[in-house]
Amino acid sequence: MTKRNLFRYSSFVFGVLLVAIAYNVFILPSNIVYGVSGLGVIFKKIMNLDPAFTIMVSSILLLILSFILLGFEKTRNSIIGSLLYPCFVKLTENIGSYINIAESEKLVLVLFGAVLTGIGLGLVFKAGFTTGGTDILNQIISKYFNISLGNSMFFTDGIIVISGVFVFGWTNLLYSLISLYILSILTDKVVLGISESKAFYIITEHETSVKKFLMQTLNHGVTVLEGSGGFTGNRQKVLMCIIPTKEYFKVKQGIKEIDEEAFFVVTDAYEVSGGE
Repeated sequence: MTKRNLFRYSSFVFGVLLVAIAYNVFILPSNIVYGVSGLGVIFKKIMNLDPAFTIMVSSILLLILSFILLGFEKTRNSIIGSLLYPCFVKLTENIGSYINIAESEKLVLVLFGAVLTGIGLGLVFKAGFTTGGTDILNQIISKYFNISLGNSMFFTDGIIVISGVFVFGWTNLLYSLISLYILSILTDKVVLGISESKAFYIITEHETSVKKFLMQTLNHGVTVLEGSGGFTGNRQKVLMCIIPTKEYFKVKQGIKEIDEEAFFVVTDAYEVSGGE
């Protein structure tokens, strides 16, 4: 447990550090606006405020609001990240002076910033923490306005991103949207991992032949599930099989050759544990 916790907290701290470095090296110089970090970009431009100060004040206010409206249990995992992130932003604020990227294309800076931020946030979330900020605001809006977290994120980040239009123009809005899209994908990839397996759920009239193909020809295990049609109520077997992603087309083609009318659903299997 000690080693596990050490790895967990190390991943969390390293993730926050990556996000802070990405902010100072790529996001801030490119004037990319989203989340509480985006407020730091905006207020630096219009009032020349230290971004770390803006992020810290915003994070503390959101933490207080979270304690009042959400309670301690839903706030505690945001406390450390909310305070550590602006500290790291301050500590790494001069790192850009050691990396000469001033002549780089803005799109390149945006892409690298999004990738580093996505990886950093993924490490933070995977360790069971958050960096606070708009994550707290999203939970509050979701609870008190009875809307989903996804819609809450769209609302809060949307307001901040659009605010950037009045300061940096419409072109910058496009860069911000690109950055948001990429970092969200990278965050999910780090949290879930890259899928190395696929799960097939198969309903077929040729159950025996399909099982023989999967078990004997491809040498994969098969689990038979009991199912029934929602409309007809007819009972039927559902075959479940986990296969390596590289064999996806081989399995799909084999099933179609056995039963052209077979119904199957394929999903990513991010983690497979146990069994032979």
